[in-house]
Amino acid sequence: MPTSAISQQIKAFIDKQFPLARTRQIGMDYALLENGIVDSLGVLDVVTFLEQQFHISVADDDLVPEHFQTIARLTEFVQAKVAGTPVSSS
Repeated sequence: MPTSAISQQIKAFIDKQFPLARTRQIGMDYALLENGIVDSLGVLDVVTFLEQQFHISVADDDLVPEHFQTIARLTEFVQAKVAGTPVSSS
């Protein structure tokens, strides 16, 4: 799946699921956690969405803030999971 398609689906989910996102201009590098768009409970919603939408499994070890910082990082995370490659947290 192309990067842009993954990003668009993630952005659409963020906009739909998190009301504060609809009041901001959320780009690929907008800090979702730092700006309060996604909180700790929201991360669980994002994980459920990613697992269902992209047919991936998110392990407990994957639940680090670095993976959920931005739409760009979420996209990289999904791409790595789909490809079966190790996920970098940097």
